[in-house]
Formats: sequence, structure tokens, C-alpha cells
Amino acid sequence: MAIIKKFRIKYFKTKKPIIKLDKLSLSFGKRKILDNVSFVVNEGQVLGLLGPNGVGKSTIFNLITGLIKPDYGSITINSTTVNDYPIYLRTTKFKIGYVPQHGGYFHDLTLLENLNAIGEILVPDKKKRNEKINSLIGKFELDAVRDVKASYLSGGQKKKLIVSLALLGDPKILLLDEPFAALDVMTIKMLQQIIVNLQSQNNISIILCDHQARDLLTCVDVAIVLSNCKIVAAGTPSELINNNEAKSAYFGESFKLS
Repeated sequence: MAIIKKFRIKYFKTKKPIIKLDKLSLSFGKRKILDNVSFVVNEGQVLGLLGPNGVGKSTIFNLITGLIKPDYGSITINSTTVNDYPIYLRTTKFKIGYVPQHGGYFHDLTLLENLNAIGEILVPDKKKRNEKINSLIGKFELDAVRDVKASYLSGGQKKKLIVSLALLGDPKILLLDEPFAALDVMTIKMLQQIIVNLQSQNNISIILCDHQARDLLTCVDVAIVLSNCKIVAAGTPSELINNNEAKSAYFGESFKLS
């Protein structure tokens, strides 16, 4: 697969953290999920989360959105500690968009009806809402299926719809949970390009996790590898694939980017 991202942003003009997770720990009963996990996402950065099943990648998304609370540690968004902020306040005040791995749309509504249903909540002004919806339909080339029920859309079209729904509120932070799962090669390339465009054109900060490690590393600036409840390695894609801890925990010895 061709390299989608022709550049890696190493230095951010403002060096301003938009999300900071500090010493997060979480257990479900006697099962430890995260143990003293810390990392920072800067404005306009694309960060990838990698690791085996059950290592806590989706749990990190749930912690950021407020679906669950950590046992210890703090979550800071735009310099504000948000541990006690409810979900709706986090998403609206700090403009967080979330693309879940499964679902995220109304099956029995058309693509346009889906966008209108969420748009009525996020964009009260009808004229602005219609302009935003038409812009997203055009941006993601969905005109031909705007009146098709979501349940009949292809996998790629559904993914475009879910991303469009997440973008209706003009988020500054976008969370993508396994966006490449069960997609064909061409659709993955399309989605990679969308991610890079959202960063370069809209300055959106993005966190994504996926088991398609090669596809993820193609479009991120930096990534972290989680194993046994902790971060075992972090760095640029080229740094990670040469990191012995990352190889041992996740990649193996034969993994290559191309």
C-alpha cells in the first residue's frame, strides 16, 4: 500500500497539549485494565494506540469521553481537569467527536435523515445545519446514497456516514475506534486520506486505535504500544517498529511498514 502520509509532524507550532492523561489506573473488579498510564496529545496531532485485545485501548476512549471514571489519575482537556465532567458536557464544551467501531447510526433512517437527526441537536440554526450537512455529503461523495437507508449502505459508506455524524459539531478532538476493521483495501486508503485531510485542513487532533497496525502507522504522527496494562513503547512509526519492547509485546520480529 502506498504511503498516505507524506509528512510526519514532529514539531507543533504552539506545543500546546489538548489532551493529557496523567497516571491513569483502572480495574474492573480484580482485573487490572490500566496501570499508571500517561500520555499527551498536542493540538493538530494524530496519535495511534496499538496493543493486543483487551489491553485497554477502547477503555481509554471511554475514559476520555466520560463513559467511565478512572480509579486513579487525571484527564485534562484544554488545561481543564475533566474527571467529574459528565459525557454531554465533555463532548459539547471541549468539542469531542467519537466514531465507534460498531453502530453509531440509526439503521432504519436514511443517510440524510441520520445527519438531520444529529444535526438538530448539534446545529440549532436550520440554515447552518443544512449547509453543514450538504457540505459533508459533498465532501465524502455521498450524494448518490443520501436517501438510502443506513442499513443498506456498504461498509465504506457506513464508515463515511459515522465520520460525518462525528464532524457535525465541528469537533477539535476526534476519537476513532478501530476505523479500518472489516474494510477492503481501497476503503481503508480512502479513510486514511480522510484522517490526514482532517488534520491538515481542519487542524483536528485525532486519536485512533486499530489492530491493522500497518494501516494505522501509515497515517499517524506518533503511536504508543500498550501491553500488560502499561505503555511499553512510544514514538514515531519508524521508531516503534525498531523498538525491542514494541517488537516483543506486539509487532514481532518480521513486521515491516512496507
